[in-house]
Amino acid sequence: MKLKLNNALAGWLMVSPLMLVLLIFLVLPILMILIVSFWRATEYSIIPDFVFENYEFLFGSPVTYTVFINTFKYAILTWTFTFLIGFTVAFFLAFHVRSLTWQVVCFLLCTIPFWTSNIIRMISWIPFLGRNGIANSALISWGVIDEPVEWLLFSDFSVVLAFVHIYTLFMVVPIFNTMMRIDRSLIEAARDAGASGAQILWNVILPLTKPGIMIGTIFVVTLVMGDFFTVRVMSGSQSANVGRLISNDISLLQYPSASATAIVLLLTVLIVIGILLRFVDIRKEL
Repeated sequence: MKLKLNNALAGWLMVSPLMLVLLIFLVLPILMILIVSFWRATEYSIIPDFVFENYEFLFGSPVTYTVFINTFKYAILTWTFTFLIGFTVAFFLAFHVRSLTWQVVCFLLCTIPFWTSNIIRMISWIPFLGRNGIANSALISWGVIDEPVEWLLFSDFSVVLAFVHIYTLFMVVPIFNTMMRIDRSLIEAARDAGASGAQILWNVILPLTKPGIMIGTIFVVTLVMGDFFTVRVMSGSQSANVGRLISNDISLLQYPSASATAIVLLLTVLIVIGILLRFVDIRKEL
C-alpha cells in the first residue's frame, strides 16, 4: 500500500512542473479573458463588473453570424484543398518513393517553402495575383483572357489560396506519419484477394489513415479559424472573420467585447474538435 502511494506521489511530482506551466500560461490567461468578457466598457474607460451586455450585443448583431459563417467557409474550403493536396503528397511519399533517403529528400523539399515567414509567403502572392501581376500578364499573353481578372487578388479566392499555401504542411505531416505505420502486408493481402488500386485506397489505406487525417484537420481548422492577418491582407480589408473582429475591437480598446468574442470562438473551436474526436481515437498517434 505504501509503495503504491509512493509511486502515485512520484508520478504527481514528475508532472507537476508541466501542470504549473500550463496553469500559469494557459489556464490563468483564459480565465482572465473570461472575467474581462463580463466587464463594461465606455468610450473612455473599462469598468470591472458582471454584466452580459457584451454577449447580448454579440449574439444580437447580424454581423456576428455573417462573420462566423465567413470563418467556417474559409475553414471548410481550406481544409478541402489542404486535404486533397496533403493526402496526395503523403501517399506519393509513403507508397511510391521506395528509398528512405529519397523519402527524406522529397519531404525536405516539401518543407523548404515553410522555412520562411508566413507573412513573407503570404505577401509574395500579391505581385503574382495583382491586376498587372504575373498571372494576369501570362493569361493575356496566352490569349486566355482579354483584360486582367480582378478576382485573383483581394477576394475570397486569394484568402483561401494563401491559407492553403501556409497550412498544407500541417496536413501532409500527420497523414504521412500515419501512412508510414501501415503494415504493407495488408496491402499485399488485399491485392492478392483481387482488390483494385481504388478499392485498396478506399477500404484499406483511407480507414487506416483516419487518425492522421483528423490530426491534420484539427491543426488546419483551428489555425484558420484563429487567423486574422491573412484575411485582412489578402482580402484587401474587404472581408472578415472572427479573428479580425477580435483584432478590430482590440484596436479600438474595446477589450471586454474582444474577450467575449474570443470566448465564443474558443468554445466554437472546442466543439468542432470534440465532434472530430468522436470519429476517431487519435491517442493511438500521440
